[in-house]
Amino acid sequence: MSRMNLNGAPVTAAQLSALGLVGYGHFTSMRVEHGAVRGLSLHMDRLRRDCRQVFDTDLDTDRVRDLVSASLPTDGGATIVRVTVFDPALELARPGAPAQPQILVTTRKAPPTPQGPLTLQSTVFRRDMARIKHVGLFASLHHRALAQRAGADDVLFTEPDGTISEIATSNIGFIDNAGRLIWPDAEVLIGTTMQLIDRARDADVLTEKITLAEVDQFAAVVATNAAVGVRPVSAIDDRPLPIDNDLIAALRQDYESIPPQRI
Repeated sequence: MSRMNLNGAPVTAAQLSALGLVGYGHFTSMRVEHGAVRGLSLHMDRLRRDCRQVFDTDLDTDRVRDLVSASLPTDGGATIVRVTVFDPALELARPGAPAQPQILVTTRKAPPTPQGPLTLQSTVFRRDMARIKHVGLFASLHHRALAQRAGADDVLFTEPDGTISEIATSNIGFIDNAGRLIWPDAEVLIGTTMQLIDRARDADVLTEKITLAEVDQFAAVVATNAAVGVRPVSAIDDRPLPIDNDLIAALRQDYESIPPQRI
């Protein structure tokens, strides 16, 4: 069961209506286990940076950590925590008014890991302001819905020339036969899992332009996000992809070797 609190108290319908009707805010989602988060400082950096860009003001991330800690289940079970920052007082006609961002903490049970292979359907699309993790998810979710109705698990975004960028709410990475990880050179949201893997792998990580026509030359393709870590991709469109389980396991081990940070 999910729980939702605004500034540490149960959120009211009137407060939540601003998020639904105006839809102006930003967020981060993290996997919490036993009161700790892998990449917690990266999540806090994202919230602080995006708050400055979206609301032109600073965010007290120590307070965010306190509110997240107070919202966690007492049994220490794996939980997905989403922290959404928005101002219930901002109006549709005046999003540029001086803001007082509020902190909405939502929790739900985390999915088990590791997850099985993912199938993707490509579509030409680029998210608005891709570098900000904002709440404007309608277009991304619409494309995900279309992909799922066509029989895929998720959607893969590309440029008109076939250049690959990202999955709806995940990054995509390509592992070559030498075991190197390659991220697409494109306008994407830089994920926390992506950054943690970069730190763990150091020189074995590259960024290059990758097109749909090139995907089957790789030993494995993976999706990464904070909820499930590293997940193999088994097909893009009607093209099955190789899955080198040893390379994927090594990548997952690199990620999971990073110690989580206490909230």
